[in-house]
Amino acid sequence: MIDKEKSEIRNCIRKLKNQISFENKKARSKIIFEKLEKLEKFKRSKIIMAYWSMDDEVYTHDFILKWHGEKKIILPVVKGDELELKSFSGLDNLIKGESFGIEEPEGEIFDQPEKIDLIIVPGIAFDKTNNRLGRGKAYYDKLLKSTKAYKIGICFGFQLVDSVPVDKHDIKMDLVISDN
Repeated sequence: MIDKEKSEIRNCIRKLKNQISFENKKARSKIIFEKLEKLEKFKRSKIIMAYWSMDDEVYTHDFILKWHGEKKIILPVVKGDELELKSFSGLDNLIKGESFGIEEPEGEIFDQPEKIDLIIVPGIAFDKTNNRLGRGKAYYDKLLKSTKAYKIGICFGFQLVDSVPVDKHDIKMDLVISDN
């Protein structure tokens, strides 16, 4: 039953995302990151894990490029059923990933997840109590359960729903920021 509910939400959000132009997504993303950058938690963070966005997600490229010289930016790399963490050191360091065709950093694995201060987490949907619905592979849930980093979910306003169905493996965010 819970899987059916999650699938229905994913389908609904996918349709809404498809109605918005990439330029509109970029403009909305700018609003989200302006809010995030004002947070004391962000200002104090030295090591931040983000993600290199796909076309249907909150656009992170500008944010990463803006901050990677001042803060250590860690990006996930999909390896099988797990996420490996690698440092972002510029556009020259990115290669097309195997799993989703997302640009991913190459180089050494960042093997100190306990040192990450803040994690910016994508999601299909979030609810009012900071629950998150991902793409269904549990990549982030596996990673997030092993860290004490502050977790911020980011999304467009239409991705905020009344309630996200959760099970025992789903990890709650500390905060969710949207463009609303």
